Amino acid sequence: MGASEWLMLLGLSVLWGGSFLFVGVAVRDLPTLTIVGLRVWLAALALWAVVVMTGRPVPRRAAVWGAFLGMGLLNNVIPFVLIVHGQQEIASGLASILNATTPLFTVVVAGALLPDERMSAPRVLGVLAGFAGVVVMIGPDLAGGPGRGLAAQLSILGAALSYAFAGVFGRRFRRMGVDPVTTAAGQVGASSLLLVPLVLAIDRPWALPMPSAGAVLAVLALALVSTALAYILYFRILARAGATNLVLVTFLIPVWAVLLGVGLLDERLEPRHLAGMLLIGLGLAAIDGRLLRRLPAR
Repeated sequence: MGASEWLMLLGLSVLWGGSFLFVGVAVRDLPTLTIVGLRVWLAALALWAVVVMTGRPVPRRAAVWGAFLGMGLLNNVIPFVLIVHGQQEIASGLASILNATTPLFTVVVAGALLPDERMSAPRVLGVLAGFAGVVVMIGPDLAGGPGRGLAAQLSILGAALSYAFAGVFGRRFRRMGVDPVTTAAGQVGASSLLLVPLVLAIDRPWALPMPSAGAVLAVLALALVSTALAYILYFRILARAGATNLVLVTFLIPVWAVLLGVGLLDERLEPRHLAGMLLIGLGLAAIDGRLLRRLPAR
């Protein structure tokens, strides 16, 4: 990757790391479904505007829209709801560290479901190291019995597992020949169709107290910056640098989320959380493989 690709990757990590900050602000005033519903609805408006303005073709096949619904459920509805629900109880930095297990779950799910994604020795070691980091982080809470903090952490891990299934499910869009930006617009648009009726029926947003200006700005930033803009940047990096380089963003997201949470939300992480992040980082490095290949060469 050249300097421009590294800058885009760094920018994407800031956008996605910032999403945990924005959620941390929004959950103080708004319920879970309302936050997620507004996030996908506003992001869908922005992304479809990009599709129209750039003249990208709009898919008309029922199979493509069915795939959009499946992708929206796995990649947006389930994980977004679980992450926001989890951040009602735990710090944004801890949530981002637990969410960094997504590639670990992806290796396991892809190895089980895809014949061309075999489990190799470095991947097995990486998964073991990463999940050891999870045990270090949530083990004391698990030993102390079920509690709200433990449930919140398991909620974030459930979101990471849903992202893993979305990664496997999303491979079909390449075979369908759907433009990547259109795929992003389609999945958040489908997510809106699934979520908006639930928001209206369960949260009844018209009956909620008026949220603070900070919560409103946080939701706008979550939708337009950390979702719509982030997806556009994501697909640009994917086209210019490839999927292997793109996965490096996973290493950077928790760093920014922790820094923003500590600096702006006055959050504090325990030493075991940082130790868990280190183990997860080592696991991701083993799965990525490039660092291990360079060491013998040096």
